[in-house]
Amino acid sequence: MPWLLRDDEVLASLEVATSMADRSRGLLGREGIEGALLLRPGRSVHTLGMRFDLDVAFCDAGMVVLDTVTMRRWRLGLPRWQARCVLEAEAGAFDRWRLRPGDQLEVR
Repeated sequence: MPWLLRDDEVLASLEVATSMADRSRGLLGREGIEGALLLRPGRSVHTLGMRFDLDVAFCDAGMVVLDTVTMRRWRLGLPRWQARCVLEAEAGAFDRWRLRPGDQLEVR
């Protein structure tokens, strides 16, 4: 399983959803997630049908965080047109990881 890193610091285990089916399913039907889910490609997300709130990071093609938001369940998110991928984790994870816009992330 890949890892999500920032400056060689491991932030979390990572699931990567690259197929249309995996991206469409996302975290639906789950009670939670250990680590994070990377949706690639992606520019927007929704939390319709979700069982928990999400932290969402929109990243550019180089995995630089452009914006972060916490989305409550049953919401539609606004697309970030410059984003090329989206990182999802349980609400509160980004605070624990101190994840902020401008952070350079890496998948390893």
